[in-house]
Amino acid sequence: MRLIVATYNTHGGIGIDRRFDAQRIADVVAELNADVIALQELEFHTHANMLDILHERTGFHAIAQRTFARDNGAFGNGLLSRWPVTSSVPIDLSVPGREPRGAIAATIDCDGTLLRIVATHLGLRPAERAEQARRLVAFVGHDTLPTLLAGDINEWLMPRRALRALHAHFGESPARATFPSPLPMIALDRVWTSPASLLRSVHAHRSPKALRASDHLPLVATIEMPPA
Repeated sequence: MRLIVATYNTHGGIGIDRRFDAQRIADVVAELNADVIALQELEFHTHANMLDILHERTGFHAIAQRTFARDNGAFGNGLLSRWPVTSSVPIDLSVPGREPRGAIAATIDCDGTLLRIVATHLGLRPAERAEQARRLVAFVGHDTLPTLLAGDINEWLMPRRALRALHAHFGESPARATFPSPLPMIALDRVWTSPASLLRSVHAHRSPKALRASDHLPLVATIEMPPA
């Protein structure tokens, strides 16, 4: 079974024109035609919950992870899945003194084949990301369940410890520039699979709306699931 998966940092729905437009983000998500989408920097406003808007647009199963509260709501990660979610748990990746971070670990049932999705957004400092990568690798462990790790890793230089640790566990992830969206030069967003042979192709999604809707382009991957 072939699945299309994506990861997308939505920049809180604020485009490069500095306008908040959650419907524009929903338009880009619809363009992807993906089965699973990991989402970062979602605004859970009391008046405009971005995950609710995306859930209504796609009809997908939706999981929210509010990493920190704000006066008018919260901010955090999300996961959308075309396939039923059999279980999900939040992973706390917060490091003292830094902005709270996390990951969503969900298991989806793809017509009888189970796939674990870990959707995340790592921190801004190298030591912080190294600790977060260590926790993610420890969580995944050596379980035989097929696993997909996707998100904004905030790292692109191989000497950095977080990227080395994730490559060591999952295998090297293809680097595709996704940031900044108008002229992408940096591969901040990544997709890994375990086993690595599941991953077949990776590309950045470039469309007129994707170039404007966020400061990141969506990253889209094709994976080939093993037989049930």
